[in-house]
Amino acid sequence: MMPFEMLTMGRVGVDVYPLQSGVGLAEVTSFGKYLGGSPTNVAVAAARYGHSAAVITKTGRDPFGDFVRTALDGYGVDSRFVGTSDIAPTPVTFCEIFPPDDFPLYFYRLPKAPDLDIQPGELDLDAVREARIFWMTGTGLCEEPSRSATLAALAHRAKAGATVFDLDWRPMFWTDPSQARAYYAEALRHTTVAVGNLDECEVATGERDPYAAAKALLAAGVELAVVKQGPKGVLAMDGDGQVAEIPPVPVDVVNGLGAGDAFGGALCHGLLAGWDTGRMVAFANAAGAIVAGRLACSDAMPTEAEVDSKLRRASLTSTERKA
Repeated sequence: MMPFEMLTMGRVGVDVYPLQSGVGLAEVTSFGKYLGGSPTNVAVAAARYGHSAAVITKTGRDPFGDFVRTALDGYGVDSRFVGTSDIAPTPVTFCEIFPPDDFPLYFYRLPKAPDLDIQPGELDLDAVREARIFWMTGTGLCEEPSRSATLAALAHRAKAGATVFDLDWRPMFWTDPSQARAYYAEALRHTTVAVGNLDECEVATGERDPYAAAKALLAAGVELAVVKQGPKGVLAMDGDGQVAEIPPVPVDVVNGLGAGDAFGGALCHGLLAGWDTGRMVAFANAAGAIVAGRLACSDAMPTEAEVDSKLRRASLTSTERKA
């Protein structure tokens, strides 16, 4: 088997999103059904750019699990590592849509989601080690056996290729959120790239200032720290102290929930292409803006031509300098 260019691990589910905007769930009358789960969406985004991609996850033994596999195959994402768990049904996630910046999420993942039932012994560690990019998330660390499986995958990979930690902070998934920083620190030792917003960086490092957070992530072991600042744009800092600051891309927001996953898939496209940090993060920022202007997450992931067009229209340039 040829190594995958992109292998992600973690959350999967079905996004059930209202087809009415500005209306609470109690009043919504119709919904759309989409593939969901952050690392799953990132794999879909990478496939949209033409990369070979797969996701390590689990569904329940139910029709929504069948939908997940069919959807992945339809997007060109290999589903061979999608297992089945009998502990619970495939998760569903509802949201409310109040543009431009209020999108409450309701996760139906109790008592425990199948994607947190990934066992260390079930992993194809050769596939993990050989993938050009391995992408994991903070949610994968929130509960056993997923935590041990995620850390085992990271330890076996030993920073081969690009190993990306999406800091992905969802406090409702943690029994004791105060435990998170220790597990985040362990994962950071095995990763080369860390990506997160200010809240997630603060959980991982204790720092909320973007520059301090980026420096703390580099000190924790990564080679590239990417700090997303919402309306203030993106800050990226590498191990040599080079800083790229990318301004935000103007967008009429429809649903902001998929923007981070689009950003992640586009960032990985840049990593695979060997782009410099400024170009890579500007491209990722534009991809995120495109998806923020669309309803769905996975279904909304753009092509490279769409992102290039967005960048040209926005005429965005990055500011790069020494920290």
